[in-house]
Amino acid sequence: MLHRALRLLRTYHQLKQTDLADRLGISNSYLSEIEKGVKAPSMELLGAYARHFKMPVSSILLFSESIGEPRKPSTRVRVAAADKILRLLEWIDERDTVQEHA
Repeated sequence: MLHRALRLLRTYHQLKQTDLADRLGISNSYLSEIEKGVKAPSMELLGAYARHFKMPVSSILLFSESIGEPRKPSTRVRVAAADKILRLLEWIDERDTVQEHA
């Protein structure tokens, strides 16, 4: 889920992957792998995201999830809420993209 949030954060700010990769000091291919969920970002990189987008790391981490660990009820609620937020933002992003190309 974190990879979806990071991609939406970039697209919301109308940045191309290459531009954000340059600003974060990473390769475009690495950023692409992060946004696809192939690789996980380090805490250091999440800090760079937070500084660049002027937001707390904790706001970004809202969209992280622990895989393989038993989930407490509060964790399940947080993950479900974060997923719903991401679905809404993805729908808005897709709608805006369709309107731009129309």
